[in-house]
Amino acid sequence: MGQTDFGIDPEVIARMAGEIRDLSAAGVEIGLVIGGGNIFRGAGLAEAGIDRVTGDHMGMVATVMNSLAMQDALERMGVPARVMSSLSIHEVCEDYIRRRAVRHLEKGRVVLLAAGTGNPFFTTDSAASLRAVEIGAELLIKATKVGGIYSADPLKYPDAEFYSRLSYDQALMQKLKVMDATAIVLCRDNSIPLRVLNISEHGALMRLLQGEDIGTLVESGD
Repeated sequence: MGQTDFGIDPEVIARMAGEIRDLSAAGVEIGLVIGGGNIFRGAGLAEAGIDRVTGDHMGMVATVMNSLAMQDALERMGVPARVMSSLSIHEVCEDYIRRRAVRHLEKGRVVLLAAGTGNPFFTTDSAASLRAVEIGAELLIKATKVGGIYSADPLKYPDAEFYSRLSYDQALMQKLKVMDATAIVLCRDNSIPLRVLNISEHGALMRLLQGEDIGTLVESGD
């Protein structure tokens, strides 16, 4: 989590925690699903010869590490937070139980949903979509390094077309790299809108809350 390829950047975590604090103070119920790619990527480890299931489990543990770092940053800012893991690690975090997660949210706690779905071969995006459905989220936000969804990677292709609005079916048919197909279908079939935005833009989340049209909105429909 940060500008470097590997490891945890405390400054970036602190900035993101500050934005989450502001949203929480505004009364927003927040569940966070943080990836682990800055520490381990299961698919990448598999390419290096490590068993895919083992690699994915290592990636899940990495998400717990990132979630603990974010929990610490939030609590130092006075924001109550709970890490709930799909893998049982009782000494450091709670097990993910849907009803308990909803209760934490109702009490104003930020819930960090770690360890993906708890199963190998499922991406962090799929985990985020699944948890969004389970807790009844009104909106799923995917925080990225670019300003939304493009026809191609804008970091490689500066002339890539930007989409301000898309349907889930369009994203699937055009094979846009929004999320993996499983994650997209979960959101589509459960009518959860998705907003893709650049988390590097300071204040982006609060501006979105205040009604500014930021990034790309993906919804079910035409």
